[in-house]
Parts: sequence; C-alpha cells; structure tokens
Amino acid sequence: MTIAEPHTVDFPGRRAGVPFPPPEYADIRARPGLVRTSLGADAKVWLVARHEDVRTVLTDRRISSNPTHSGFPAFGRTGGVPAPDQVPGWFVGMDPPEHGRFRKTLIPEFTVRKIKELRPEIQRVVDGRIDAMLAAGNTADLVADFALPVPSLVITALLGVPYADHEFFEAKTRVLVSFASTDDEREAAGKHILRYITRLITIKQQRPADDLLSRLLAAGTMTPQELSGVAMLLLIAGHETTANNISLGVITLLANPGWIGDERVVEELLRLHSVADLVALRVAVEDVEIGGQLIKAGEGIIPLVAAANHDSGAFAGPAQFDPARAARHHVAFGYGVHQCLGQNLVRAEMEIVYRTLFERIPTLEIAAPVEELPFKYDGILFGLHALPVKW
Repeated sequence: MTIAEPHTVDFPGRRAGVPFPPPEYADIRARPGLVRTSLGADAKVWLVARHEDVRTVLTDRRISSNPTHSGFPAFGRTGGVPAPDQVPGWFVGMDPPEHGRFRKTLIPEFTVRKIKELRPEIQRVVDGRIDAMLAAGNTADLVADFALPVPSLVITALLGVPYADHEFFEAKTRVLVSFASTDDEREAAGKHILRYITRLITIKQQRPADDLLSRLLAAGTMTPQELSGVAMLLLIAGHETTANNISLGVITLLANPGWIGDERVVEELLRLHSVADLVALRVAVEDVEIGGQLIKAGEGIIPLVAAANHDSGAFAGPAQFDPARAARHHVAFGYGVHQCLGQNLVRAEMEIVYRTLFERIPTLEIAAPVEELPFKYDGILFGLHALPVKW
C-alpha cells in the first residue's frame, strides 16, 4: 500500500511540557502510511512516528546516515549531521563498513565492565557537586550547579580534556544544538571546538597520558584529524544529553516520590523524556517501503524518537511514568548499528545521580511552578535551561 497524496505537516512541533512530545505526533502515528514536511528550500522529508517503523528505518541498509547523499535532511546549512569534509571522524554520519571501523575501536572503552570500573569516579564527581551545593546554602540552579557539571566532569576526565575549559565546550554546544542559532554561528562554534581538540591531540601525541584520547592515538586506527572529530562527538554527546536527562528526571521523580530509590526509574525516564528526538536523520539511497509508504531514493527521513517511545502500540499508557513496565525496547538510544555508544555510561550516571541526590538532600523541591520553567523548546535536544531548587 502506498498513499498517493501523503498528508503534509509543519515541523518541528513544540513539546507540550514534561515529558510529552509534540501532540501532533499522535496524529502522525494514526495516519496511514507516513506524513511529509518541508525543511526549507522546499526540501521534502518523511516523518516516521510509529515504534515499529522507526526501528525499521534505523536498521534498513537501503537507508543511509551519510549527509553527503542528496536529499539528506538538515536544519539549516550546518544544523544536523556534519559532512566528513567538515568534521572527519564524525562517525554517526557514516554507513557500514566505514562506520564499523570507528565503532570497533571505541566499543571496548564503553563496555559494561569498563563503566563498572568508572563508577567510583562518577560517585566521587556526584558527591563533590552535592558538597558544593550544600556548602553554598539551601538553594541552587540544579542545571548549572549539578546536572551539567556532573557529566561534563566525567566525560572530560575520561577523554583527558581539561575540565577548566568546560564552560567553553558547553557554550559552543549550546550554539550547535539551538534552532535559534544561525548557520554561521553553528559553523563557527563547530570550528572552535575542533581547533581546540586538534591542539590537544598534538599535545597528547607528545605527552600521552592515561586517558581515552591517548589510548585511541596508540591504537593507530584513526588519523589525528579523524580522532579530533571523534573526540568532538563524544565530548558534545557525553555531557549535553545526559545533563538534560538528569534535570528532567529530577522533575519527574519529585512528582512521583514513591519511585525514588528504585533502579528501574532510569530506563523509564529515558523512554518518557526521549531528549534526543531529532538527531537520527536519514536518507533513502534506494526505493524502500516503510509503514506502507513508498520512499524513493534521494528522499529524506526523520525517525521521531519521542513519537516511537510514546506509541501505545509498543508501550501501554505511554504518557504514564511507570518504571515497572518492561521498557528496554525503547529507542531513546537509537537502534541498530548506530545505537548510542555511550548508553552504559549514561545509565550509570543517571542511576548514581538519582540515588545519591535524594539520599543526601531528601527535602529537595523545585522552587518554581513547573509550567514556568525554561524548557528547551528552542533546541534539537530537549531539556531545561535552568532548574531552581531549594531544600
């Protein structure tokens, strides 16, 4: 079945608060076939919203992650996935077998065993940030004082990047993931990060240390230019998405205190919030049928992660926070060969954060009405700009 005249919608939609994705997603799922949208310059792309269809898009070899293919969707000239000539080593924009060369080298650094070894360091970081908040009084901005510093400290230490430069990386990342940024601003921010990392790698070549960058250099499977792109990707993904998950999760747990202390909350929070809704951009390189709709070679595709994770066909009562459900089949980390490399690290950080935060500050509460909080409606990644709390 192919729909001759598919429905067209405006895009992207605005989230409807915490944790719900744009309400239009339910309508998109309910329609036969797929719907289309336009991303500037009359470029038509398909939106995929059903859980089964999203997983199909993310695993079908006739669908590519490579942004150099004609028709690949992009939010502005430099929004979305950079091309290899822009950022060598940005392997999420590569297809097999090239993608596998990078992933094979990186996988041993993010195994369950490796992350288990890292847990004492994560615990030390979390305790240190809570110590600083308690020493400063009985109020804080949980984003600036905790949710953002924790993953930033962890990923910079893992990579061997000086944490003293974290404000630089965080500021440039905000530019890269904001819809409000111009093409020139995004391009400049990316170049600034890349130049910094390139200089750091030169130092690591001369004085290797016990860190991920030095180990990857020693492995010899990437050029220094490719390693710069890999490091940039890990640095950005390693702090921004986790920080958003942490702050949104605190809001949800404070609204559902009976679940505080239950390790199952992490998986459900990942599904519920689906912060990386718009990052898995794709293009068909051959004709392919998805959800009964023919997608022709050269047509762009956006699999909507939040829509898939709120599909009642896959999750009963998807708008409900229910950690008791079996939610491991969510696609918050993607699916298939491009599934998030750092997912074990994210899970460990979230579990340690929630357990420690509520144990040490049991009277924590939000210091503003939830509906008035500054949510990131303006970004590719969902989250909070700030979260005022008190205890």
